[in-house]
Amino acid sequence: MYLPTFFQVINNYMDGAQVGATERTVPGMMHFRDSKRKVDYVLAYHYRKRISHVGDGSPGLLHRPPSLAIISNGETAKTQPEQQQQRNPNVPCPDSEIVDLGPLDVLEETKWEQRNQFESNLVEAGLEIEKDVEKKSQGLSFVRIHAPWNVLSREAEFLKIKMPTKKVRKTKIHPHPPPPKNLLNFLIWKVHDILKRTYSTKAKNSMGINTLIANNVYEAAYPLHDGEYEDENKEMNDRKLLYQEWARYGVFYKFQPVDLIRKYFGEKIGMYFAWLGLYTEFLIPSSIVGIIVFLYGCVTIESDIPSKEMCDHHNTFIMCPLCDKICDYWNLSTACATAQASHLFDNPATVFFSIFMALWATMFLEQWKRLQMRLSYFWDLTGLEEEEEYPRPEYETKLLRKKSRTEKSKIISQDEDEKEKLTWKDRTPGYLVNFASILFMISLTFSLVFGVIVYRITTAAALSMSPNESTRSNVRVTVTATAVIINLVVILILDEIYGMVAKWLTEMEVPKTEKAFEERLILKAFLLKFVNSYAPIFYVAFFKGRFVGRPGKYVYVFAGYRMEECAPGGCLMELCIQLSIIMLGKQLIQNNVFEIGVPKLKKLFRKLKDERSGTKQSDLNLSKRPQQWELDYVLEPFTGLTPEYMEMIIQFGFVTLFVASFPLAPVFALLNNVIEIRLDAKKFVSELRRPDTVRAKDIGIWFNVLSGIGKFSVIINAFVISVTSDFIPRLVYQYAYSFNGTMHGFINHTLSYFNISDFKTGTQPENSQFHQEVSFCRFKDYREPPWSENQYEFSKQYWSVLAARLAFVIIFQNLVMFLSILVDWMIPDIPKDISEQIKKEKSVLVDFFLKEEHEKLKLIENFIRQDKQSRGDRKERRNRAASFCQFRHNKRGSSTSSSSQHTDV
Repeated sequence: MYLPTFFQVINNYMDGAQVGATERTVPGMMHFRDSKRKVDYVLAYHYRKRISHVGDGSPGLLHRPPSLAIISNGETAKTQPEQQQQRNPNVPCPDSEIVDLGPLDVLEETKWEQRNQFESNLVEAGLEIEKDVEKKSQGLSFVRIHAPWNVLSREAEFLKIKMPTKKVRKTKIHPHPPPPKNLLNFLIWKVHDILKRTYSTKAKNSMGINTLIANNVYEAAYPLHDGEYEDENKEMNDRKLLYQEWARYGVFYKFQPVDLIRKYFGEKIGMYFAWLGLYTEFLIPSSIVGIIVFLYGCVTIESDIPSKEMCDHHNTFIMCPLCDKICDYWNLSTACATAQASHLFDNPATVFFSIFMALWATMFLEQWKRLQMRLSYFWDLTGLEEEEEYPRPEYETKLLRKKSRTEKSKIISQDEDEKEKLTWKDRTPGYLVNFASILFMISLTFSLVFGVIVYRITTAAALSMSPNESTRSNVRVTVTATAVIINLVVILILDEIYGMVAKWLTEMEVPKTEKAFEERLILKAFLLKFVNSYAPIFYVAFFKGRFVGRPGKYVYVFAGYRMEECAPGGCLMELCIQLSIIMLGKQLIQNNVFEIGVPKLKKLFRKLKDERSGTKQSDLNLSKRPQQWELDYVLEPFTGLTPEYMEMIIQFGFVTLFVASFPLAPVFALLNNVIEIRLDAKKFVSELRRPDTVRAKDIGIWFNVLSGIGKFSVIINAFVISVTSDFIPRLVYQYAYSFNGTMHGFINHTLSYFNISDFKTGTQPENSQFHQEVSFCRFKDYREPPWSENQYEFSKQYWSVLAARLAFVIIFQNLVMFLSILVDWMIPDIPKDISEQIKKEKSVLVDFFLKEEHEKLKLIENFIRQDKQSRGDRKERRNRAASFCQFRHNKRGSSTSSSSQHTDV
């Protein structure tokens, strides 16, 4: 029930004279009007003065009397004065008037009632609130909340905050635990927990502020920043310190103040930046090794025998045409540049680098577990239990609809729990839509990849018919470059679409809690974005050039276009180009456009929207300096860490999955992350509203995703080395087929012969202008020659190489997995100093409780001893009293017997 006199006190409503006296600039712009109580949390909402027709129908502003309460269906609820009016009709009801309400007025009154009841419940919970005066017909208003110390102490009990059991001396080496003032900075954000668990009966008993925001009763709820971060005249605060020492590009060489980040933003965000910092540090050694591997390829390029043989013009390897009719025969020496470039990445050092990166991923995860345990210990999270999570507004809404349908149909369920929660039957439609939608999205990705393949085939065929000689000579480069750019654009567009689709699909499942919602959203978004980012790369690595066929029996698509082949040097060089452009493009465009440009556009759009919706401010308001809650409201709301983690996880995949084809991937990832840390820092400090504190002792499901990518990378790199590169064919040739144990003759060994008379009619080159007569052409494959009995069948060399490739995959995978398990076993998850400190603390705690129990036992023994002593004294007194009574009794008996004897005589 609305109590006007009560709200008149707690909301600090003031008349015109008081407003002018109290609107002075408060130091820090973060306090109530009394300049004493600090604003801990802010609720923002848009209001609209209700227009009514009073009495004769003339419009005017609606003034709510104390006896009037508007309920959600537009009727007036009978308050206590009206009930008295019904009992005693002769007594007039005070402040009563007849009010006609329109549809918008009814909606606004409903919101007004819900807000007032919710705020009264907050006051009952111990919070203190202050509201702005609604002067205009419509506009933006703020509710400021302050949490007294007794409320924070109660929240500390709920959170089980540890405090010292005994006093310790202050020293420079071991300082005293933080005083209550620092504890206040941490607990101040726990106001959000009170807001989440506060009911509102006017909103059908909906739980918390999230439901009210979802129903547009409030527009936003956020804690305040610590003040300005660029004003040099004011005193230092945590926000300004973070900006100066962390959120600027000029301090990229400094370590992150992780403890200060945790203090200001909470443990969950602190864990993210600690993980990002460790990941960036680990990229330094991998970048150094990658550069060494690349330089090794540059140094040995002149001594590589297969490259020399391919570039030697005296070796006349006449190759078969690359397309039907139009293309002519060509000499292998024209592909010299491609062969030399391939050697930069396709050399024996890449095998070592693949093993190194697999062990690097394992060591990174192990080191993160150690750092995570260390942070959990110092941040007092080791004994953190999962807090009770409150249902999401969407879950409550669907549950209310289910209850209403059950009541209308008068279905009596034997299981009462089914009425209080959503069962699998309620979620089955959402699950089916999810399954079908995810399959459709994956199919869409594959279809777009196939579309790019068709573009490559058709464009190559079209450029091959060009009369320009330079165009015909650069067909492969042109097609590869344009196709990669198209793939990049498609990936960037689908990334944004898949992010929205994943959120929509997760909302259809109606998870009960925010944690369940976040985990399901992460899994869907990661699956879709993983397929989207890596599908073109998987095609080039494992499928391109595998289903081409052979001269005279090529594989065609659309009954006229041959499947594309790999370059003479292999597909590894093209895989490197594809990987580098997609990786660099995603990082540059997403960082510069999506993370910098889009938030600024949203901020500008929100500012313009607020200016259009509100009326012109008075000269007094224009001259008044904006308060901190007004400045924070203009900032972008915090939507979670999922986009930040997702970007880094996809990058982690680029660094580990195909590192055998692109050793410089860690270098580019390192350069990106140095900028990414400061970019995210600046975004959190200056462009986002202050997030609510969330206590978390790990990074959640992201660790499982990282671990899965690390294990999957071992298999992928094994297949890249064995299938995509020429490492295994070279190894087999050198130790099985070479006459002198060298690589001389390797190129000739990998090329098969084809008799041009076996071309199908209409596929041989027309008007060949090759400088010599051709009887046989060569193509890259292991097949029997035309003069063999089994002509053009796979040769023994093919099966030998295939067996060696499969053997290498098995050996490489098991060796790297064994080494990873060995590294995991050798590195303990908990640092030794932390484990010893935990044991020492447990021992001290046990000794403390044993001492307390021993003192209690002594008190009990003293009490028992005193009780026994008192009982003994009482027993002795009783014995003395009994002895005295017995003596008197004996004495009386003896006198009686003597008298009787005398009588008898």
